Amino acid sequence: MDTMTATIERITANTIAPEAETTRDVEPTRQKAARYVFAGLRIALGWVFLWAFLDKVFGLGHETAAKNAWINGGSPTKGFLAFGAKGPFEGFYHGIAGAAWADWLFMLGLAAIGLALVLGIGMRVAAVAGVALLVMMWTVVLPPANNPFMDDHLIYAGVLAGLALVGAGNTLGLGRAWARLPIVQRLPWLR
Repeated sequence: MDTMTATIERITANTIAPEAETTRDVEPTRQKAARYVFAGLRIALGWVFLWAFLDKVFGLGHETAAKNAWINGGSPTKGFLAFGAKGPFEGFYHGIAGAAWADWLFMLGLAAIGLALVLGIGMRVAAVAGVALLVMMWTVVLPPANNPFMDDHLIYAGVLAGLALVGAGNTLGLGRAWARLPIVQRLPWLR
């Protein structure tokens, strides 16, 4: 019996144990890969916000012509809110189109959310502000052109909330360093 037990243990150690180790090692690899995927999504979404800011400030010609750039006296909110708004909130958006306070809030929001996402800092604040901005942008044109209710603004809002929940600023970002700042430790909602 001792020889048989030793043989079974040797066979088990050589076949089953390596598979068990491989199975255990797969999860950390998946978690690491997921962290990098979420970090990539965070940076990409941050670039969406930053590009919109830069294009509207400088009129880089993608959506905003140079003559309509904010630095040239153009309004980042007037065109779309005055001529593109449709649906139940049309009157509200027409009323604020081109208002200086709306331009400033919109542009500060784009820049701050974009920078926070690219840098991986203030993810909670960026998520709340970003979701609010994206939902407002979604309400400008209701119903959306290609679907009864769903469009990319709502999908971006969901992704943004998820990125904050999984701590996506900690990978390829400054999230961990940000969390160690004394003010952030005193006010955890700044994470």
